[in-house]
Amino acid sequence: QVQLVESGGGSVQAGGSLRLSCAASGRTSRSYAMAWFCQAPGKEREFVAAISWTGGRTYYADSVKGRFTISRDNAKNTLYLQMNSLKPEDTAVYYCAADISYYGSDLRNYDYWGQGTQVTVSS
Repeated sequence: QVQLVESGGGSVQAGGSLRLSCAASGRTSRSYAMAWFCQAPGKEREFVAAISWTGGRTYYADSVKGRFTISRDNAKNTLYLQMNSLKPEDTAVYYCAADISYYGSDLRNYDYWGQGTQVTVSS
């Protein structure tokens, strides 16, 4: 079992930046790929970015390429999402996810989820 806790959300004006963190605890000795997803009100949860266990592979949704950067520090058991040039349409609850055998954008394949952190971008 792995427990995930997100932090770093908040309110920011368009063009601003935020850095989200996701702290993992539990069976963190195993090799988990991790990802960020977001869910806006009334919409489906959707993929934002994923990173392999070593950090050597990353994958982004087209909507965030060039603006968001996913990274991880395995020594600290922490996943990050640096969000720059934020837009009002980025407003959503952001969730981190982890899985031992899957790396990709399909949320159905991730076994472990955090509780989410709210990001609000005003125009």
